[in-house]
Amino acid sequence: MLTSKQISQHRGRRVRIHLARKSKGRPRLSVFRSGRHIYAQVIDDARQSTLAAASSLEKGLKGQLKTGCDKTAAAEVGKLVAERAVAAGVMQVVFDRGRYLYHGRVKALADAAREGGLSF
Repeated sequence: MLTSKQISQHRGRRVRIHLARKSKGRPRLSVFRSGRHIYAQVIDDARQSTLAAASSLEKGLKGQLKTGCDKTAAAEVGKLVAERAVAAGVMQVVFDRGRYLYHGRVKALADAAREGGLSF
C-alpha cells in the first residue's frame, strides 16, 4: 500500500511528464505551497536555470501581508513573479501546479500571474 507522501510524489511526476510533452520549449511557472508560505519560479528546463522567482517571504511583501499562507498572499506572489518574468523577457509559460489541486491559493496565484502579463 502506498503512503500519502508516495501518492503525492507520483502525482507531481505525472503532472511534469504531461507538461514536458506540451511545453514546446516554453519555460514553466512552478508553484510550491507550504503550510506557512507560497513560492513561485519561472524555470527554463532546457538551460536548467531559474529566470524569475518570488515568494511570500520577500521583504517587501512580508511587511504588508497579514500571513503568507492565504489567497491574498498567493495573489501578490503571482503578480510579483509575473512582473519579474516579463522584465526577463518571458511572456508565455506553462503552469506547473505540481502535486497541488488547481484550487484556492494555487488558483489565486495563477490568476494574478495572468493579470500581470503572463499567458498560459
